[in-house]
Amino acid sequence: MKIVRVLLVLILIVSCQAKKGLKKETIVSSTNAPNIVYILADDMGYGDVSALNPESGIQTPNMDKLIEEGMHFTDAHTNSSVCTPTRYGILTGAYAWRSRLKKGVLNGYDPSLIDENKLTVASYLKSNGYNTACIGKWHLGLGLQTKETGAAITMKKGFSNVDFNKKITGPNNLGFDYSYIIPASLDMPPYVYFEDGTAEELPTDYTDGKNQNKDGRGVFWRSGEKAPSFEFDHVLDHFTKKTVSYIDAQKDEATPFFIYFPLTAPHTPWLPTGDANGKTEAGRYGDFVTMVDDAVGAVVIALEKAGKLENTLIIVTSDNGSHWKPEDKQAYAHRANYIFKGQKADIYEAGHRVPYIAKWSGVIPAGHQSNQTMCTTDLMGTIAGLLNKPTIENGAEDSYNLWPAYTSNVEKPIRVATVHHAFDGMFSIRKGPWKYTEHLGSGGFTQPKRMEPNNGEAAGTLYNLDTDIQEENNVYSEHPEVVKELSLLLEQYRNQGYSNKS
Repeated sequence: MKIVRVLLVLILIVSCQAKKGLKKETIVSSTNAPNIVYILADDMGYGDVSALNPESGIQTPNMDKLIEEGMHFTDAHTNSSVCTPTRYGILTGAYAWRSRLKKGVLNGYDPSLIDENKLTVASYLKSNGYNTACIGKWHLGLGLQTKETGAAITMKKGFSNVDFNKKITGPNNLGFDYSYIIPASLDMPPYVYFEDGTAEELPTDYTDGKNQNKDGRGVFWRSGEKAPSFEFDHVLDHFTKKTVSYIDAQKDEATPFFIYFPLTAPHTPWLPTGDANGKTEAGRYGDFVTMVDDAVGAVVIALEKAGKLENTLIIVTSDNGSHWKPEDKQAYAHRANYIFKGQKADIYEAGHRVPYIAKWSGVIPAGHQSNQTMCTTDLMGTIAGLLNKPTIENGAEDSYNLWPAYTSNVEKPIRVATVHHAFDGMFSIRKGPWKYTEHLGSGGFTQPKRMEPNNGEAAGTLYNLDTDIQEENNVYSEHPEVVKELSLLLEQYRNQGYSNKS
C-alpha cells in the first residue's frame, strides 16, 4: 500500500499548489477562440505518465511538462474500455452503446459507425468558424466501395474486393476539412493511408503477420493487404510529421483550428525505433510509450514555432487503459495502469481510467489538478462551455461541460453519474464514490470474464472508490439501497437516450 500513500500525498501537495494559482474563468469570444489540439494515445495507461506514477519505469518529460504548466484530472474515464466505442464517444458526445455497436470493436473494412447526419465535435467546431483536421488512426468504419457496385466486402486469399481507386466516405463527411488516416489499429488491415478520402497508394502487397510474435511480446499484426511502401515502424513518426506540417501551414492563418490527432501507439505492434530502444525499464512497450511522449513534444514545438502555442488548448489522453497483462507485471516492476485493477477491455478501473492532461497558457492555471469525475464523451459539452455557446441541441447526448473544472476548483460534482462499458458489453455505473456493476467478472481480458453467483452470493459488485480504489471489497450485499438506486439510474440512462439532462 506504499504506492497508495504516495499517491495521496502527491494529490494533497498538488492540490494545495493548484489553489494558489487559480484564475477566474476566461471569457472566450470569436476574436480569441483558442486553437484546439486533441492528442489521443492508443492503449496508454494512467501509470505510463511518469508525473502520475512515482514508481514508473518510463519517463515522459513532455507530458510531465504539460502537467506542470497546465492541469490534469485524477478521475478521468473513457466511455468504453476499448478503442472504437471510445472514439465514437469522443467525437459525438454520446455513449457508443447507443449506436449499433453493442460490444467489441470494428475492423478495418467495416462501414462507418457515425451517421453522416450526426453532430460531431468537428462539425460543431466547423460551424463555429474553425478549420478542422483529423490525422492518425480512425477506427470508426469507412465507406469503402467494392469493385462490383453494391456488393458486400469479401476476402479471398488475403485480398478484398474493395476498389481502392474509388474515393471513400469517412472523416471528411463528418466535419473534418482535412484528413490523413489509416482505417483502424496498426495491427488491422488494410494497411493503407487515405488522404481526404483517397488512397495515397493502392494496397497491392500482402503482409503475413502470423510469425511476428517470434520477435517478442507485442510484435503483432494481422495478415492482410498492404500498400507497398507502408512501413509499420514508421507510421507513428509519419503521422507526427503530418501533424507538424499541418500546424506549420496554419502559422499565417487567423482562423482557429482543431486537430484531432489519434496516435497508433502504444497499441500493438510495439515497434520502438532508434534511440527509443532500451530507453525504459518496461521493455519494448515502455520504449514505445516514450515515442508517444516524443510525438506530444513535437506538437508543442510545432505550435511554438508557428506562434500558436500561447492560444492553443492542448489535450492529451488515451482511448482506454493499457493492455498490460499479468505476465507483463511479472516481467517488469512497471505498472502501466498504476494501482488500478485489471487492464484494457475490463469493466475494472484499469480498463477505462486514463491520464487526462490539458494546457492553455494564461488560462489554465499551472499545476492545477481536478478530482472531478469526467468522461471522454464530455469533449463537445466542454468546448461549448469554453466558447460560451448555448446548450447543444440534437446531439452530445452524454456530454457535460467540464470546462469550469479545467480552470478552477469546483467542489460540487458536475456529472450526475458516468456509465462504463466493457469489451463484451458489460455495464457499470459510477455516482460519487459508488461504482455498481450488474454482473460478476471483468467483461474484458482479465479472467474470469463472466461469473455466475453461487446461491446467496451477490449478483454484481458495489465498490466505494473513496475507500477502496483497488476494488477489493465488494459491499453489494451491505448496501442494497445504493444497488437499487444505481441499477435504476443505469436502466434509465439506457432507455431514455441521454444522460446529460434532468
